[in-house]
Formats: sequence, C-alpha cells, structure tokens
Amino acid sequence: MPAPIYLHRYSNGRIPDSGRAMQQISKGDIPLREITDPTSLPGDGKFYVRLVEGFYQNLRRLISWPLIVGFFALAWIRIEGQPLILFDFASHRIFLFGSQLSWYELPILAGLMIAGAGLLFFMAVGWGRIWCGFACPQSIWTWIFIRLEQLTEGRAAQRAKYDREGLGGIRLIRRVSKHLLWASVSLLTAVSFSGYFVPVEHLLQALFTLNASPFTYGWIIIMALLTYLNAGLIREKVCLHMCPYSRFQGVMFDRDTLTVTYDQARGEPRSHLRGSPENSGDCIDCHICVQVCPTGIDIRNGLQSACIDCGACIDACDQVMSKLGRARGLIEFYSETQLAKAMTEPQPGPVSLLRPRLIGYLAITVVTLFGVAYSLNHRSPVLIEIAKERGQLYQVTDEEVCNTYLLELERFSDTLKQLNVSVQSQDSTNRFRLVGKPLIELSGDQTNTIYQVCTPKQELSQRQKIRFIFTSENLQIDKISRFLAP
Repeated sequence: MPAPIYLHRYSNGRIPDSGRAMQQISKGDIPLREITDPTSLPGDGKFYVRLVEGFYQNLRRLISWPLIVGFFALAWIRIEGQPLILFDFASHRIFLFGSQLSWYELPILAGLMIAGAGLLFFMAVGWGRIWCGFACPQSIWTWIFIRLEQLTEGRAAQRAKYDREGLGGIRLIRRVSKHLLWASVSLLTAVSFSGYFVPVEHLLQALFTLNASPFTYGWIIIMALLTYLNAGLIREKVCLHMCPYSRFQGVMFDRDTLTVTYDQARGEPRSHLRGSPENSGDCIDCHICVQVCPTGIDIRNGLQSACIDCGACIDACDQVMSKLGRARGLIEFYSETQLAKAMTEPQPGPVSLLRPRLIGYLAITVVTLFGVAYSLNHRSPVLIEIAKERGQLYQVTDEEVCNTYLLELERFSDTLKQLNVSVQSQDSTNRFRLVGKPLIELSGDQTNTIYQVCTPKQELSQRQKIRFIFTSENLQIDKISRFLAP
C-alpha cells in the first residue's frame, strides 16, 4: 500500500481528468505538521503590522468608518433640543432617537442587547469572527492607531529599522508626534464616550472652566488611558488574552462556518520560486500573510483563537498570487465542507444558509426586535405613581370618610400637556368623590399633586380597592389603589 493519498489542486483551480484525477503523492510532498502552540513572537514579542490594500480592507473601512463617525457624532446631535442618545442619570431618563424612556423601561434596552447578541451569534455561525475583524471597537481603534503610526514613523520595515538603530534626532520627533496623536485621539474618545452619559456641551463647559468634579476629571483620564493602552500599546494582547469570544468561538462554529482559512491542499508543500520542484504547492513562503496580521499569527498553522477574521492576509496573498499569475484564493473565507468538497470537485460551491443553528439565531434576533418595537410603540408617555399619606390613614367627618393621596407624574412626551383625573370604585358600587382639580397641568417633566378621595359612611366597607382614571386625547391610564376606613 502506498503512503496516504493527497490530492494536489493546481493554481488554475482545475483538477487533472481521467486516470490522473486521483494523484498519489508521497509523504514528503505535503509534510504533516503538529502544531501545539502558536509560533512565538521574536525578541520581546513586538512585531510591526504591515498595512495592505484589497477587497476585504475596503469592505472593513466601509463598515468601520460609519461606526466611527456615528460614535463621535451621535453625542452631539440634538432633535428639537433633545439629545439623540443620552443616559441621563440625574433625571433618570434615557433619550433614544427622539424617544424618552424611564428607568422602569430598561427591559427595552435589555431586549436590544438580546437582539444584538442573537445577531452576533448568527454572524459567528455563518462567517466566524467577522464582528471582531470588521466592527469591534478594539479592532477599529487599533487600525486607527496603526494608521497614525505609519503616518508619523513610516511603514513597518522603517519602524523596525528605527527600533534597531535607536531613537535620536528626527526619529525621536517622529516617535513623540505619534504618541501625541495617540493621546489626542484617546482624549477625544473619552470625552465623546462620556457625552453619552452627561450632555456633552455641559461636560465641555465644565472641563474648560475647571468647574468639573474630581470624579469627572478622573473618569476622563481613566477612559483616555484605557483607550491609549488598548489600541496603542497592548493591541493584540486584548484579542489573545482578554477577549472572551476567542475562547468560546469553537463551540459556535459548525462545518459550514466560513472563516479565514489557508487551503493547505493547494498551498503545500511550500517552496520558493527558484528551483521549486514540479509538484510544489502555490505557497511560496513569503510570510506576507504574517506581516499584515494585526495579531501576529501565521494563518497557515490552521484556525487559531487569535484570528479575528479581518481578511488582511487574504488581500495580501491575493496580490502575491496575481503577480505570479496564479489563481487567487489560496487564503480565503472557506468552510470545512468546502475544503472537503474541493478535494474532488473543481468548484465546491457556496455553503448552505438553511442550517438549524443559523435559522435559530436569526429567529431569536427577529422576534426580539419585534418585541422591542412593540414595547416602544405601546409604552406609556407618562409614568404615574400613587401613594397614600402615611401620617394619617383616613379622616372622618360627620358624613364622610376621606383618604389623602399623593400623585407623582413623570412625563416622557413634550406633546402631553394635561391629564383629566377621576376616581371610582373597582366594582362601581360605592360613590367616591375626588376633592381637587379634575385637570392636572403637566408643566415640567415631573408633577406632584395631592388629592383627597371621600365617600359616605353608610356606603363603605372597611377596605376596598379604588381606581384612578387618567385620560387625555387617545390615552387612558388606570391605576389601582386602596381606600381605608374605620
């Protein structure tokens, strides 16, 4: 019996026909490698990311730049004087795209988070860690800092040369300029992020006039330092050691999940152009896929937890293959099923989207979004709380028994100006009388008013439920309370 059979896929993407369709290749042609640990980084572990252009990098910018602009702009946008997004702790309000929510409506935000998690899992099952590579804030800010690094200190090879030669003269100026730009972006990020919790105009006024509290200054400094540290200094360490998704991604994938994958059957055995054997693979071992990786891994070693599926290695390898006149796609978004079919089929075809897990996560996302939309459309524009006076349970006159109630109203719509209020027993058997104005004027965000509810003695039991009815145009709210008597 011969050694194990390996099928070689040629660079034109076609497999030889007839009797050569199943070509036997000796063990030495495609070496088997046991990978126990990722290749260690040289020296002190620092590496220099080489920027590359291509389809996936353009797609990444098409996704990330609107997110960047949105992050910095949404804190400043106002609609009729109200912020577009603001978590206002002082007034216990959430401003969300023109709507005002109370803290009692936090389940709506929880629903949005569940929908986001469902969408993340849907993308993970379908396309691996594309969130990490294309939309994760850590990745986006890391690419921004790498761009600033190249702007000030030059390309990757030049930066490595500077570190070998030491700093001095113009090199020191370049290095200081880089860190100043990093610090500026970090400070702007911290202020913009804080603007989602404190109105940004008030925040800037307090900062520039030195009237902000020590807590505010401390918060801004800590957020800026974290941004500077994560995106500028430790970068890939976050993806390697801190990101939880890298640890459980294996259980999210199935055989049809598309991830950035090296086509080993086509690429091996590796060889250089000069003197390469006839049965060598398409990989020329140029290491450009390693040079452009933001986490410093070698994708040819197989799926690794540090891979963020950014596609940089795909664009770099495709450029090399095009220059050599070979088919692109040596590194591409492949699934296990596609690679298995490629051993016998020239065109394995796309993966199926009709998979139970994929459909399940999509269904969770859609159902949750419908629930959130329903809650937003049916939420009350005013929050009403009714509390009985605690100092005196009831007051007794010659003919009536009265209870005192404190009504607290908090409105979340500027169009709601007033409410009519009335009271009746829950079973409509007793005659209750409301002492106070039947019309409540909602002049501000919060309105407090005191009412008395009275009823004749002879028509009263010791304790019974009563219903306060608040009405306005196209609005009716019923609130239940208790009426006490001797």
